[in-house]
Amino acid sequence: MTSQKTLSIKLLLTDCDGVLTDAGVYYGESGEVLKKFSIRDGMAVERMRNLANIDTGIITGELSPSVVKRAEKLKITELHLGSKDKPAVLKEIMERRGLQASEIAYIGDDSNDLGIMELVGFTAAPSDALPFVKEKVDYICSAKGGEGAFRELAEMLIDARTRLEATEPQITINESHTEVSQQPQMVGKTYKLSSGQRIGPGEPCYVIAEIGINHNGSLEIAKKLIDEAVAAKVNAVKFQKRTPEICVPKDQWEIMRDTPWGRMSYIDYKRKTEFGVEEYAAIDQYCRELGIDWFVSTWDVEAVDFMEQFDTPIYKLASASLTDFPLIKRILFTGKPLMLSTGMSNMREIEEAVKLVKEFDEDYPLFIAHSTSAYPCKPEELNLKMIQTLAKTYPGVPIGYSGHETGLATTVAAVTLGATFVERHFTLDRAMWGSDHAASVEPQGFQRLVRDIRDVETAAGDGIKKVYESELGPMKRLRVYISDEYKQGQ
Repeated sequence: MTSQKTLSIKLLLTDCDGVLTDAGVYYGESGEVLKKFSIRDGMAVERMRNLANIDTGIITGELSPSVVKRAEKLKITELHLGSKDKPAVLKEIMERRGLQASEIAYIGDDSNDLGIMELVGFTAAPSDALPFVKEKVDYICSAKGGEGAFRELAEMLIDARTRLEATEPQITINESHTEVSQQPQMVGKTYKLSSGQRIGPGEPCYVIAEIGINHNGSLEIAKKLIDEAVAAKVNAVKFQKRTPEICVPKDQWEIMRDTPWGRMSYIDYKRKTEFGVEEYAAIDQYCRELGIDWFVSTWDVEAVDFMEQFDTPIYKLASASLTDFPLIKRILFTGKPLMLSTGMSNMREIEEAVKLVKEFDEDYPLFIAHSTSAYPCKPEELNLKMIQTLAKTYPGVPIGYSGHETGLATTVAAVTLGATFVERHFTLDRAMWGSDHAASVEPQGFQRLVRDIRDVETAAGDGIKKVYESELGPMKRLRVYISDEYKQGQ
C-alpha cells in the first residue's frame, strides 16, 4: 500500500526545522545566525526534479533568511515562511497548481505538522520525530532530520516512479494492428537540466557548440557565435573559464608572443582573452533572450567560485583536468551536473575520477564524454567504439562525445553508436587567429551537423517492423502474393 501511494506523487512538501535541519540553530547578539543543512538533501531536490518529475516545496512557521537562501540555491519556488495555518497553505497550493491531495506528500516531525498530514496522500517523518507524529505517518525514515531523512524519502519516491515506468508496456499503434512491447524502458539514465532540456538515452542528442576561447576576447564575436549557434539549432554553447595566474605555469608568464593586439607576454595574452563578470553577465542575458543553454569548462577552483554567480545548468571538466581532484570536488559541492571529458586519459584515470564522484554521492548527476585530445584528430585515433565501452562500463551514466576532428561524418557516427550528447568546437572562420580555430566547425558546417544528427535520429525508428503507407503502392505493383490484410480497397 505504501509503495502504491507513492506512485502518483507530484509534489513533496517539507517542514524545515527538524527535517531539512537537525532542529538546532545558532544564535548571536542580533538573533539567528546560522542553520545547518545537508548537502545530500539538496541533491535530492535536483534528483526528484530530473528523474521523477516531482517538485519540492517548503512550508515552515519560521521566518528564517537561511531558509530563503537555501531555497534560492536549490531553485525551490514553492516556499512559504511564517505559516501558522499549514492546511490553509496546502489548500492554496492545490488550487493554484491543480493538484489532488493524493498527488502531494509531506514530511514533518512535530505537532504543528499533524493537520496538514491528515490532508495529503502520503506522509513521512524523520527517525527522531516526536513519537506521536511517527504513529500517524505512512513512512518513518531510518535517518534523522538534517542527516538525510529528506534524501531517504526522495530516493524512495524516485525508486517507486522508475520501477513503475520500467514495467509499463510501450504501446505502438499502426494502421494494421496494435503492438505492445514489454521491453523495459531506459529509466534513471536521463537527466532534466535546470534549463528544462534533457540528456540521456531516448532523448534527442544534446548538441553543444564549443565556443571556448574562439571569441578571442571579444564580446561582439561571442554574440555572433551565439547567433550562429541558434541558427544552427544547437542545444547549448560552451565557453572556457580559467584564472590565468593559476592555469599558466609561472615559467611561461614572460614568454613573448605575437598577438592581434601586438607583441605581449603570454600571461598578458591569456588575461586579454579571458572574459570577466561584465562579459559573462551579458552572455547570460543574451542566451536567455535567445532561449539557448550556456555553460563553461572551469579550469581551476577559483573559476568555479566565479561561475557560481551565474545559473548555468552544467559544469564541464576539460580532459586536461580529469586528474584534478580538488577541482572536481569543488564542482561536486555546487550540486550541479558534471560532464567529464576523457581525452589524454587511460581507463584507470577515468575510473579514479568516476570513483571520486560516486564516493561523494552514488547518484550524482554525471555525464562522461569520450574524447581524444589531438587538434585536429586523425580518424584512426578517434576510437569511437569507446562510446560503447564507456556505456557498458558505466550503465546509468549518459555517455557522449567531444570531437576535435575536421569532418562531420564521424560526429554523426558517434550518435549512431549511442552518444547522448556531442560537442564540437565552433568558430566564425577557421582562418581566424587563435589556437582552437583550425579544429573548429564553421556556421554552415554546424547547421549541416545538426541537420544530419536529427535525420539519423528520425531514421533510427522504433525497431518494430511494419508496412508503411508509402509501400502499399509498390507492393500491389510488384508482389504476386499479397496478404489478405492489405487487400482491402482493391
